[in-house]
Amino acid sequence: MASVLGTRSSSAILASRPLSFPASNSKSAISSLSLNPGQNYGRRFYGGIGIEEKMGRALFAVTNVATEVNSVEQAQKRSKESQRPVYPFTAIVGQEEMKLCLLLNVIDPKIGGVMIMGDRGTGKSTTVRSLVDLLPVIKVVVGDPYNSDPEDPEAMGIEVRESVVKGEELSITFSKINMVDLPLGATEDRVCGTIDIEKALTEGVKAFEPGLLAKANRGILYVDEVNLLDDHLVDVLLDSAASGWNTVEREGISISHPARFILIGSGNPEEGELRPQLLDRFGMHAQVGTVRDAELRVKIVEERARFDKNPKEFRDSYKAEQAKLQQQIASARSSLPAVQIDHDLKVKISKVCAELNVDGLRGDIVSNRAAKALAALKGRDKVSAEDIATVIPNCLRHRLRKDPLESIDSGLLVIEKFYEVFS
Repeated sequence: MASVLGTRSSSAILASRPLSFPASNSKSAISSLSLNPGQNYGRRFYGGIGIEEKMGRALFAVTNVATEVNSVEQAQKRSKESQRPVYPFTAIVGQEEMKLCLLLNVIDPKIGGVMIMGDRGTGKSTTVRSLVDLLPVIKVVVGDPYNSDPEDPEAMGIEVRESVVKGEELSITFSKINMVDLPLGATEDRVCGTIDIEKALTEGVKAFEPGLLAKANRGILYVDEVNLLDDHLVDVLLDSAASGWNTVEREGISISHPARFILIGSGNPEEGELRPQLLDRFGMHAQVGTVRDAELRVKIVEERARFDKNPKEFRDSYKAEQAKLQQQIASARSSLPAVQIDHDLKVKISKVCAELNVDGLRGDIVSNRAAKALAALKGRDKVSAEDIATVIPNCLRHRLRKDPLESIDSGLLVIEKFYEVFS
């Protein structure tokens, strides 16, 4: 992955609601484990009898600790093997700008996501979905449908927060960051959440059934062909992305839950433009072009053929590179808070934004964050002008006002202004 670290962007080169069981209520609770993102399994021990919980139902089985650990490991292995094979991130040839933007967002989710626009058949969806293998592990509250952070009140669901206020001890487990696909044909009820019909019919109570925004909290929400998304769903995404919370008011239910996610979208500009309000919500913008070099095209075709022929063998051949990059991301995430950026560089970033007439301050904030994330990825604790030159076109390109008479690419305008200010 050395190519990612040493490469600038192209412009820079030119220039349910299961209950959580507090440990304080049961001294004999030994462990709670999560097998799959979005699905929690827990087993509590009472003497030699284990109670396994899945989606709120209990199954009694006689077991012991050793059997429990072995069965969980086997279940994890079976679950991993049964999943659809994903193309390895490190096996993707070229498209360094897109890959770098995605990696920076994994390192610092507060950057705010990536909008990937480019020709069809250039590997946009394949690259985004290949991120699954690299996503880090986070702390979550067991049984919580919103992936609540046990240490951050702002990322807690209402029930978890109430438990904390009461002084109850939370059951905590580690889970991989979720990646949630938002289909173009999804309904608003499925996205936001709605009344739980099953509970209403069987128990006669009003209960909330969380939607995709709840599942995507503290994770990634991916929208393929985002420029074809229905306007009413765009409004929902705008509201949640702006506030970090999803509020549902329907059928006599009023509920709010955290919905902080990295928004990743991809699309083909020939199929239509994106609304400026939604475009501004994406922290970075990556432009993808078709590879023109014949040798490189042949290499891409051959690699894809190898993957289609034997996905497992192909993935195994990239296991070492994937593990190395995963370790690099984990290291960058841990060292990110220590990365510093000089006041002089901050002033110059803001001067570039001001002279380009960028509306609002999101451009300044994202440029600072992305430059720090890049420095952390390179293993440094201080941001350089070169880091800023690499990321600033991706942070500002989509925020410039469109001039129909302007023939030059907006990314080139940004890099020209950068050299003018930083020289």
